[in-house]
Amino acid sequence: MLRIAQIAPLFEAVPPKLYGGSERVVSNLTEELVAMGHDVTLFASGDSVTAAKLDAPWPRALRLDPDIRDWVATYAVMVEYVRRRAHEFDVLHFHIDYFPNAVFSRQPTPFLTTLHGRLDLAELQAVYNFFPDVPMVSISDSQRRPAPSLGWAATVYHGLPEQLLTPQPPQPEQGQYLAFLGRISPEKGIERAIRIATATGIKLKVAAKVDNADRKYYDAEVAPLLANAHVEFIGEINDAQKPAFLSGARALLTPIDWEEPFGLVMIEAMACGCPVIAFKRGSVPEVMTEGVSGFVVETVEQAVAAVARLPEIDRAGVRRYFETRFTARRMAEDYVRVYERLILARREPQLRAVGD
Repeated sequence: MLRIAQIAPLFEAVPPKLYGGSERVVSNLTEELVAMGHDVTLFASGDSVTAAKLDAPWPRALRLDPDIRDWVATYAVMVEYVRRRAHEFDVLHFHIDYFPNAVFSRQPTPFLTTLHGRLDLAELQAVYNFFPDVPMVSISDSQRRPAPSLGWAATVYHGLPEQLLTPQPPQPEQGQYLAFLGRISPEKGIERAIRIATATGIKLKVAAKVDNADRKYYDAEVAPLLANAHVEFIGEINDAQKPAFLSGARALLTPIDWEEPFGLVMIEAMACGCPVIAFKRGSVPEVMTEGVSGFVVETVEQAVAAVARLPEIDRAGVRRYFETRFTARRMAEDYVRVYERLILARREPQLRAVGD
């Protein structure tokens, strides 16, 4: 049994009420580690819910706190809050980017950081280059490309609890629509998705969040397209609503226009037996297997052709593919192996000193 600290982002509760990819991954990992018998403490916002021990450096998720004007200050509080308890744990697992590096490089407890976002920004690389030996975990091999010289300890793919999202019985609209799930922003490819659906003549159902940062883009570019007869905008949905939404879809469209580090929505669809049609960017070729979980394409025209090929995909096989590669148990076991290596590496110098 390991004493493990999980340090989550503060922007959303763990698990998030609606959208929130990183926080959802932290929740899945935390709950699975507890189920495996480890002693886990979750440092997260006070409105989080967990089977682990919850220690809240901030009372509620920042997204829901209108009084927060400087979110960086809350992370400064969190870093010091965790540092004062660091000696109580065998390993500290951070999910808050570069914030822990300076402080935790100067203390004895082993720690690592899973990087959940993009690394192709010059300012990010400048920060990480100061700490080349800090153990980092990537969520896909492709995520590493902009910063190959970081202290990469492993790649660990995300996972979902095996029974969280499951295929649902046939619905009245089973197979009569294409699905778009997640967040509306230029890089997520909603405009491409609408073009694909229009070209196929199949309805597109859009279950997506609109962040304040993307509101202007939504109003100017997306809202006019939603008037298309082939598009139904549902809005943000939660985990309880996803099985019916994804099970009923002919396929999930993931026409991304950026180097996606992972793409949680793809494995959410697979869990429901829903094939994925995804553009070949970022992690997509690692997460997908052509003809098994869906199709990998490079153009709108190829995506339209892939829709016509969907009868070739065995939906039960899509679910089996998820069970083989993307469960929370597999993710937790992968992380435990990383923890054990870091703990052993920290102890080895001490053992050699005693032997000398």
